[in-house]
Amino acid sequence: MKPKKRVVTNRSTAADPYAAPRRRPALAGPVQARPRGPARSDAPAIPVPSRVADVDLSVDLAPARPGALALRNPILVASGTFGYGVEYGEVADVQRLGAICCKGTTLRPRFGNEPPRVTETPAGMLNSIGLQNPGVDAVIEKYAGLWATWQTPVIVNVAGESIEDYVTVVRRLDGVPGVAGIELNISCPNVGKGGLQFAVDREAASAVTAAVRRATDLPLMVKLSPNVADVRAIAKAIEDAGADAISAINTLSGMAIDRRRRRPLLGNTYGGLSGPAIKPVALRIVYEVAQTVRVPVVAIGGVSGLDDVLDFLMAGASAVQVGTAIFADPLLPERLIDELAAYCAEHGLASFRELVGVALPKGRDRPSVKGVEYRP
Repeated sequence: MKPKKRVVTNRSTAADPYAAPRRRPALAGPVQARPRGPARSDAPAIPVPSRVADVDLSVDLAPARPGALALRNPILVASGTFGYGVEYGEVADVQRLGAICCKGTTLRPRFGNEPPRVTETPAGMLNSIGLQNPGVDAVIEKYAGLWATWQTPVIVNVAGESIEDYVTVVRRLDGVPGVAGIELNISCPNVGKGGLQFAVDREAASAVTAAVRRATDLPLMVKLSPNVADVRAIAKAIEDAGADAISAINTLSGMAIDRRRRRPLLGNTYGGLSGPAIKPVALRIVYEVAQTVRVPVVAIGGVSGLDDVLDFLMAGASAVQVGTAIFADPLLPERLIDELAAYCAEHGLASFRELVGVALPKGRDRPSVKGVEYRP
């Protein structure tokens, strides 16, 4: 398989563009903090940032293992949209990101689905790549050594067709320098259950999470599918099985028609819908899951600007992953880091964490949805 041609710009680069990370200057200048209510003489002083550089963007995505997955900021890049990090090295400063979720990795190499694999849709895209990747051993050999030199943690997205597949891949990644954590892609067909996805069955989701938890001490994040009737029971089962964090959501199942040939457009018929079109669904699921579990929730789905980041944070997400928008704007994640810090400074927030969950119901144990809410 020939490597893809690397994207380049007219920026000058060193011989090794990854050895010396570029740093962008922080936004400068004092920001006037807004009043935060009447002062109390007996209340402890609240640190109010006077400038962007004072805002604390750090977040721990594995609080049960303090420091195991501590990120400098909550802006991650989603699996399948940023390759293995090196593909964007001459365009974006990978060292500024909160974390990279690398391309889906399986036990053995996969050549992927028949083309066409991608098509644009209104407010999004459909993809049917089919988990094309060189296999876990090749990923470790080619990329892990480089990841180990980066400041940005790399979380390896793992996929499989059986619990044994997942466990074997994770055991090979366990203890490898450069591998900071695991993101389980459980939206895969479980061959032991006739092709039923792990992600749509509470028992299957729990079983694969528990098996992987026993196989590694690495921080473990499990990625939810939106293609279920009620995701809350599945999220709770995953938490109980030992997940350190939950990411939500994976793509929605969809398809497109080639009208000229009068047949499905994608070679695999079905594809995953991503982009701004799915944000309302992702926001609803993050809102529900954040009220169901106590572990951090990482939001994915239609992030294309600061407003999207703020919406997900207020709905209960502790961090966000940027995905499809990167294809059009590889520098978007870096801008979002700066814009989030500027927003916090402008609103007198010492940390973005003060925004997390502010839109949730006050009674945290209150059910997040009633059955009638989905009826037209």
